[in-house]
Amino acid sequence: MAQKMVTEDDEGKRVVDSHGDTVGMVSEIKNGTAYVDPDPGITDKIRSKLGWGDADKDHYPLKASRIDMVTDDEIRLKSNL
Repeated sequence: MAQKMVTEDDEGKRVVDSHGDTVGMVSEIKNGTAYVDPDPGITDKIRSKLGWGDADKDHYPLKASRIDMVTDDEIRLKSNL
């Protein structure tokens, strides 16, 4: 089921552009904002899947207005920025 808002369940999901190309991974959800790691390593992926979010200087907030949809597997960004 597709939605437009992120929840804590979205940690660890791929973030893809409108063409389906992966641009990063959600490392943490904090106060309703997804933080994206543009180059996640295996440790980051495991940490996020376990809910051990750790947004730092290399993780960027994703504005809700940029999200087209959230599915079970990914967060898809809008094509028109």
